[in-house]
Amino acid sequence: MLELEQILERLCGLGAPSGFERPAALAAKELLEPLMDEVRLDRLGNVIGVRRCGRPGAKKLLLDAHLDEVGMTVTGVQDGFLRFQARGVDTRMLPDREVTVLTDPPMLGVVACLPPHVLTAEDREKAPEVKDLFVDVGLSQEEAERRIPIGTPMVYRADFTRLGERQLCGKALDDRACFAALLRAAELLRERELDVDLYVMGSVCEETGGAGAAVGVQAVEPDFCVAVDVTHGRTPDSPKNETFVMGGGPVVGIGPNMARWMVRRLLDRAEARGIAVQKEVMEGSTGTNGWEMQICNEGIATAVLSVPLKYMHTPVEVLEARDVEDCAQLLAAFAQDLGKEGTAHA
Repeated sequence: MLELEQILERLCGLGAPSGFERPAALAAKELLEPLMDEVRLDRLGNVIGVRRCGRPGAKKLLLDAHLDEVGMTVTGVQDGFLRFQARGVDTRMLPDREVTVLTDPPMLGVVACLPPHVLTAEDREKAPEVKDLFVDVGLSQEEAERRIPIGTPMVYRADFTRLGERQLCGKALDDRACFAALLRAAELLRERELDVDLYVMGSVCEETGGAGAAVGVQAVEPDFCVAVDVTHGRTPDSPKNETFVMGGGPVVGIGPNMARWMVRRLLDRAEARGIAVQKEVMEGSTGTNGWEMQICNEGIATAVLSVPLKYMHTPVEVLEARDVEDCAQLLAAFAQDLGKEGTAHA
């Protein structure tokens, strides 16, 4: 059995922001290869594996989870401190935060901040803007310019750890935890007969618009897609109608981005197997790769399945290990005998 914590510690420990996913992609490829007939990296860097069912003309099911993480990009050096732009990071988390500058070899940086003693009362109440922040790497201007070119990516530096008995904490759980769920689903299906060709994709560039998933879908030409991503976990200060219970099971998306018969199939399979699920109404963009995949080629039947996650886009993302396992169990159940029902809705 694949060990979830070991997989996540490996994947989340890699620095792989959007556009720089190769370290995570190579690790994902290695983990996926024992479970598939064939695994490749495409031109954009997506990891795509296939397990063929052996039936002529079989339909294709694609399961997707993205491998990129939020991050920052160096835009210049000022007095030895790095200026940067941010992609998806919560700027409230940046002051005095440790970051990894993805040079070769990587180096440590800290986001500079003014101590509260010198801040005005007004400034203490405001979230900082990226334009006012610097990364301190402990170098002179000349040395920083030589060692850290403009365009160098940076990511949060964070340890992967347990939080209590059931929860896991670290960076990049969005969305590498869901790729781990895909690995587990493929493992569950390894000895089971399928009537569809199963594709598993670790996609790139989701945090910058979903280009990786769109390109992957156009190449694979699947009949059905499931975008597997995270959604917002519940905390005491969060709105109850927009967040989901940690440990309450995976979350099935419902809305115009999702094929109704696929939603029903997910819910029916969950009920039949005693898997707890939650429902999320997504009336507009789902904020996932499902939004892009649905309109690829001539249109793809698409579903969105999510894992509740607290503190999204921070270095301390938290999820419940059981939700990842239940997500994998539901995906495996969904895939079995899909060819029969999917043909009826083609």
